[in-house]
Amino acid sequence: MSLNKRSQGGEQSRQRVGVICNEEHDVFSVVGDELRNRGIRVDFFEPGTALSEETISNLDLLMNKKVDPHSFRALERAESAGIATWNGYRTVLLGARLVGYRVLERVGCRVPPVSFEKPSGDYVAKTSFDWHFHPDPEFNGEGDFYQELVPADPIDHKYYAVDTGDEIVVRVLRAKSKLRGKKEYIDLIDPEPVLAEQIRDVMKLTGSQAIGVDFIESDDGYWAVDVNPAMSFREAEMEDQLVESVLAVLSRDTDDSTETAIRSVLTERELGTGD
Repeated sequence: MSLNKRSQGGEQSRQRVGVICNEEHDVFSVVGDELRNRGIRVDFFEPGTALSEETISNLDLLMNKKVDPHSFRALERAESAGIATWNGYRTVLLGARLVGYRVLERVGCRVPPVSFEKPSGDYVAKTSFDWHFHPDPEFNGEGDFYQELVPADPIDHKYYAVDTGDEIVVRVLRAKSKLRGKKEYIDLIDPEPVLAEQIRDVMKLTGSQAIGVDFIESDDGYWAVDVNPAMSFREAEMEDQLVESVLAVLSRDTDDSTETAIRSVLTERELGTGD
């Protein structure tokens, strides 16, 4: 079980959750309020700032909503100290885009080809890491690597998945792609069963509590163009599922086997660094 200073004395009956996220966030502020209504203390931490070992040690659970180097280090320290995490540092590794694409391919998703030279045709330029302070992918721009542009309507099918402890719930939000202008949410639609199952497989392989995957639809089917380990969940109407997910993590021991699971995916051979 999670062993920290607070659980050994003092405010023993009240669990404490830390959230690396802006406190005014449209979705996670609602989640925080509902957790408080359940008798849980919730503290929000400014993204992009370091958390001390003392701060981390006083938590029962550390949640993350930003793909950031400081978040990665805080989550790693929490897990090393036996403190539960919600979307821990192994999930944040999906923000290393080439790692994320390998995982997506592993579960059967089609991913546009990647090159380190600009293709002859239209392409999407991306940074290697999806840190929140890095620029968004750019149409025919400059980046660390390039993906061929798949001919498709400029509509993202944003798949959101949350593990409530009893099931992995999947919702799909259609939105106008930021590649061709301002992102604009359109509507919620039913998930494609095959894609929903692939998302669930990613969750199980990586030990994640929640992830998002953006698909686009071309004439020959769906392509996965990004995986997001720190989604906003705006307009997804999943606040209740997020609360259930946090409560499920708080109620279980933290000696889970996510390290074994992620290593089965991110081996040297899978990452292309082995023989």
